[in-house]
Amino acid sequence: MSKFTGSEAIPVAPNLEEAVPSLVIETKAVNKRVFFLSIQAIINAIIIGFVAKLLIWLIALVTNIAFYGKFSIAESSPANNTLGWWVLIIPVIGGLIVGVMARFGSAAIRGHGIPEAMEQILVNESKIKPIITFLKPISAAISIGTGGPFGAEGPIIATGGAFGSVTGQIMHISASERKIMLAAGATAGMSAIFGTPVAAVLLAIELLLFEFSPRSIIPVALACVTGAGMHFTLFGAEPVFAMLQIAEPTDIAIATYVVLGAVIGVAASFVSKAVYLVEDLFEKLPIHWMWWPAMGAVAVGAIGHFAPRTLGVGYNNITYLLTGTVPLAFMFNLCFFKFLSWVISLGSGTSGGTLAPLLTIGGALGGLLGFITLQYFPGSNINLSTCVLVGMAAMFAGASRALLTSVIFALETTMQPHGLLPLLSACTASYFVSFFLMKGSIMTEKIQRRGVHTPDSFEPDVFRKINAGSIMNAAPDVLSHLNTIKDAREWIKQTAIEKNNATVFIITDEKGALSGIVKREELFSKQYTDNTLVVSIVIKPLTYVYTSTQLSRVIEIMGELSIDALPVIDTIQNKKVVGIITHKEIFEAYSKRKKDEEELNRPISLKREGIKIILKGRRLFD
Repeated sequence: MSKFTGSEAIPVAPNLEEAVPSLVIETKAVNKRVFFLSIQAIINAIIIGFVAKLLIWLIALVTNIAFYGKFSIAESSPANNTLGWWVLIIPVIGGLIVGVMARFGSAAIRGHGIPEAMEQILVNESKIKPIITFLKPISAAISIGTGGPFGAEGPIIATGGAFGSVTGQIMHISASERKIMLAAGATAGMSAIFGTPVAAVLLAIELLLFEFSPRSIIPVALACVTGAGMHFTLFGAEPVFAMLQIAEPTDIAIATYVVLGAVIGVAASFVSKAVYLVEDLFEKLPIHWMWWPAMGAVAVGAIGHFAPRTLGVGYNNITYLLTGTVPLAFMFNLCFFKFLSWVISLGSGTSGGTLAPLLTIGGALGGLLGFITLQYFPGSNINLSTCVLVGMAAMFAGASRALLTSVIFALETTMQPHGLLPLLSACTASYFVSFFLMKGSIMTEKIQRRGVHTPDSFEPDVFRKINAGSIMNAAPDVLSHLNTIKDAREWIKQTAIEKNNATVFIITDEKGALSGIVKREELFSKQYTDNTLVVSIVIKPLTYVYTSTQLSRVIEIMGELSIDALPVIDTIQNKKVVGIITHKEIFEAYSKRKKDEEELNRPISLKREGIKIILKGRRLFD
């Protein structure tokens, strides 16, 4: 480390720390901000729990009015209506209302729910308009209540996410913290509907947060637990999809479920592509999109006339499928006609969701495949109830690429411990197959088409894995706190060309302790006289990082202060400067780490006794 002291030293105030207060860099992942975010997330979850109950009541109210002509919030299914051909009109009326609400209220109420939340996180700093909090549940209740083949979970996830985003905007927190509030609200809604806190946390990690850290997982987990508590209070503690105890699977059965999962993975890819194919067809229509939901609703009504079970939420259909005693015709109707009704309606841009329809279609397909397997391979030791269970979870895993969410969701909604191995094996097979058949997923295809990159794997930020001490320049050039502006200017002009590129300079005292940092533009500013001490124009507060500070935090500080260099100190007690980090060190560290990762994934050819073996990984032999 070299230091320039100048030829004419002028004394300065001995108590420098009083003159220049320090900026202590917070490096802990969990701090008081996480505590306040958690408190707000819990309060939001309580409110969202009541919103979930109101949404169920509103769906029931619209259903009873539309199909039975009575004013009641008692649970009711459109499948039992006696309207005959008049049933075609009701979904169309609902589609017209939703189209008008989207046209003159907010177009954001259209669509699946989760993809829209993902898009706001990725491109809009997790900011959602407050009006969505009101319009989304109302439009969804009208769409579902008039026969739309959707579940309540998609709208409540969208509503909860919007509510979390709005409270985050009111709190004036950062974009990354607002993302946490959005994810916490969305998953609290899912937990409030189904009573599945663990699956909801996993949904946040796999589809919304794009990170796994204490600062994000703590508020989200607390919100999901609170949402589950609201579910047990408002809806009851029994499993959402109750089923009889299933037997422990044999090895042959597990292998069979893997094959079934792979087949359903192919079907999941087809289902996902079908949704966007229908959307593309509607996009080509020469009429305004406001009328599309009503047009899609014509198909919903027509199909609903011949297959009434396809109308409405249909959670009772899933429970019935899980009994394993469902007639083949019933399973076929739900598998084919539910798919047809749902894909046309969702593709028309109405207010709907994906989870319940995927579970229904997958469960029915799993039951059909299980029946066929038992007919031709009776020794497979499978049972139809488990086939339905793995079918519904594997369909969601393949379509959404939310593997762990799918497995745990099926476990929590049925409380079947013996279902774990079949679920994990089938969902993994479906997940694996979908990667070969789809570039994106049913959740990401829409926003990928708009040019928005969506992460398809969870990888830690490379800058979070590097600390300042490992990449710093341990021999920085510094100024003395006794130097004047004139001294500094002359020294800078006399130094090598590469040093002239520096935009920030470190100032230390005679013991090497940090006195501050000063910008080059300040040193050459005409507002200061030649005898002005450089220490008097340092950036305040005194800014530094430790050797243990994560590089990601270093970059944040540089961005906040608009500087491209930071001093690195040893301890808070002596503030001794041990190095400096500039943009050059950051770029070199990133380049080296990426090169190392590429080396780990580079195919390696090994030749032993004429046999060529291709491996991926570290170089094992020269």
